[in-house]
Order: sequence, then structure tokens, then C-alpha cells
Amino acid sequence: MEEKELWGNYFEDFEPGRVFKHYPGRTITETDNIWFTLLTMNTHPLHFNNDYCAKTEFGQPLVNSTLTLAVVAGMSVRDISQNAVANLSFDEIRIPRPVFNGDTLYAETVVLDRRESKSRPTAGVVTVETKGKNQRGEVVMTFKRNILMKKRAHDLQAE
Repeated sequence: MEEKELWGNYFEDFEPGRVFKHYPGRTITETDNIWFTLLTMNTHPLHFNNDYCAKTEFGQPLVNSTLTLAVVAGMSVRDISQNAVANLSFDEIRIPRPVFNGDTLYAETVVLDRRESKSRPTAGVVTVETKGKNQRGEVVMTFKRNILMKKRAHDLQAE
């Protein structure tokens, strides 16, 4: 039988304290920001009205914070949740700095905890904290996530 290449990490791979640096980075464009804002029906002009934004303390459009969350979380999938059964929660989302059109985002995740699932013997719960940083290394977003993660021996793609 041919051995299949497995992608991503499994419950067993998440040792508390382990750090994952996610690559590649992603530059957020004005088009990304406007499309995402309109797609999600966000009507705040701070994301798409240059005249309005010029009169704010920022002087320019802000990247929609849920776009930042989506990109940073997405950057972590390959390492963190490629083999997830489901995300259980996103907690403690913090936005210490604004993101502007043209900023490049990078991300890293640290494993905080892992435990066996009480209801599913084929999975466990992993708790991680992800940080999104801009091109200057400034933290622009942090969040914690609880993930129901497959155990390696029970992965369907391994069959």
C-alpha cells in the first residue's frame, strides 16, 4: 500500500510552549480592504472614504479589523488548524495598533495548552495564542483560539 503524505500538525504535535512562525507574509491592499468591507456590509466610512479618513486622527483609511483577523487566522491554518475537526472559540481578540492599506502582516502562534477531549477519543483540544505583526514587527492583533484537533491515528486522510 502506498504511504500518503500527511499535511499539517495533529494533536500530538502541540506541546505547550511550542512556537510556530507562519509564512509567507501578506500585504493588505486598498482593494482587499474595500472589497472585504463592502462584502461584509460594513458601512463605516473609515475603511473606504478617503475624504472622511483624512479628517480623522489616522489621516488615512484603516484596514477593517475583521479582515486583519481573517488574514492572520488564515496565515496560521497550515501549521495550526489544517487537521482541525472544528474551531471551538476565538477569545480575547485585541487590536493594539491600526493596520493601514499597504501594511504587510506576519503571524506567529504559541501553544498554550492541550488536553484530551472528554467526548471524542479520536481528538483533543488545543489552546493557542496567535499574534499578527506588521512589517515593522509591531503587534497589530492578538487572539486566543481553542481547536478540536484530530489525533494522527484517526485522520481519514492517512487511510
